[in-house]
Amino acid sequence: MDKIRIFDTTLRDGDQTPGVFLSPEDKVTIARQLDRLGVDAIEAGTPVSSKGEFEAVRLIANEGLNAEIFGLARVVKEDVDAVVSSGLKYVHIFIATSDIHLKHKLRMTREQAIQKSLEVIDYAKSYGISVEFSAEDATRTEIGFLKEFYKAVVGAGVIRINIPDTVGIMTPNRMFQLVKEVRASVDKPISVHCHNDFGMAVANSLAGVEAGAEQIHVTINGLGERAGNAALEETVTALNLLYNKKTNIKNELIYQTSQLVSKLTRIPVQPNKAVVGENAFTHEAGIHTHGLVSMPLTYEPMPPEFVGRSRKIIPGKHSGRHGIKAQLEGWGLRPTDKQVKEITEEVRAIGEKGKVVTDTDLADIAKSVMGEAFVEEKKIIELKELAVMTGTRMTSTASVRVILNDKEYTSAETGVGPVDAAMRALQKITRGLNVSLKEYRLEALTGGSDAVAEVIIKVEDKDGNTVSARAAKEDIVKASVEAMITGINRLLLRKGISTKD
Repeated sequence: MDKIRIFDTTLRDGDQTPGVFLSPEDKVTIARQLDRLGVDAIEAGTPVSSKGEFEAVRLIANEGLNAEIFGLARVVKEDVDAVVSSGLKYVHIFIATSDIHLKHKLRMTREQAIQKSLEVIDYAKSYGISVEFSAEDATRTEIGFLKEFYKAVVGAGVIRINIPDTVGIMTPNRMFQLVKEVRASVDKPISVHCHNDFGMAVANSLAGVEAGAEQIHVTINGLGERAGNAALEETVTALNLLYNKKTNIKNELIYQTSQLVSKLTRIPVQPNKAVVGENAFTHEAGIHTHGLVSMPLTYEPMPPEFVGRSRKIIPGKHSGRHGIKAQLEGWGLRPTDKQVKEITEEVRAIGEKGKVVTDTDLADIAKSVMGEAFVEEKKIIELKELAVMTGTRMTSTASVRVILNDKEYTSAETGVGPVDAAMRALQKITRGLNVSLKEYRLEALTGGSDAVAEVIIKVEDKDGNTVSARAAKEDIVKASVEAMITGINRLLLRKGISTKD
């Protein structure tokens, strides 16, 4: 197959990630984004599991999305009733088929599992809904019985069969052989659903495609039970660029979708994660940045823009002159070769001490080295006043007064603490700038109750461009706000943005 279907189960398997709770409103928001992303099918949840889950599925069913919307059901008529009542036209039904599940969980014989499945398939079809059927724990099911089972459900009229690697024990070669053997036995499209317990969910899914699978179950950011599922972002980019397979995914929306899901699930994306991790297109080492400046493909397997991202060259102990020069020129500065060498040496010296070298640090170093040649940056936003109030029986309240493009703005917000309240008040004023707080770190530089606190922040705009900044003060709240304002100024000025327009 030249085109592979993408079945997204972020709202079902992803929602089962330990520690994740998605409200019905959160699920609708994610479903809309998944539809914009271009997934072919969305598994909205398990309607029978709770009132909240039923409501979430019902709301998604009424959204009029382009994707096929599925509800999950056991081989239980009550489960199918809940799917139908929620307004869905597609159901994903499953039953375990491995001997370990049949004996210890279901207490059924193989024959009973087949009979129960056929009864529920017929029941679902009587409502006019389409059925995709999974043999849970298929990869630990005896192959002869597995083929017999799939032949039976295909004969009952399902639209697709799914092969789940429920506990992630497959290798790519074994997955290829299994899908190939099942495909030779049934005349229906095959889907694969792989878990990541051994870190091979994406590889096993791709092996399934090589063997003839036409659809892959995925989640955004690889969320899911235990170690998670095959990650959509990794699976789709590999299909496109390594396997020359097409999908309906709008690749430029991948990073945006990843960030939305991370925000709503409160599960951060690990920095070194492929495709959507903070470091995926970030470079520090001098050898790498030298190559990138000359030709990005020297150290990047794909353009960052392909998945809606941008390239970042950051200063640090491994920095080289070419990378530092490119970063400064990106800010509109034109240092001489001698100045670049001196700036690079100072950047490395800071990095060697184990400190993060922020964009603010680099700008300050460049200013000290270049002197009059350094063009002072105009401040788009400037703090004029900050006030906070907190107590033991109340949430904190903060008000900020700033000058934004020569106009004065005041805002007050509450938060779980004075820093949170102050940052919320500031972000309320700057909401129209499309800049958000990406990362916040706090370190004490001295001891005692009057310790100097160092705040390091990272801000990001809607296009994925980031800037880091730091501030150090005895007042933690003020340090936080000043670091945030510095970061916003540098990010907007780097892009030449003015809010006057």
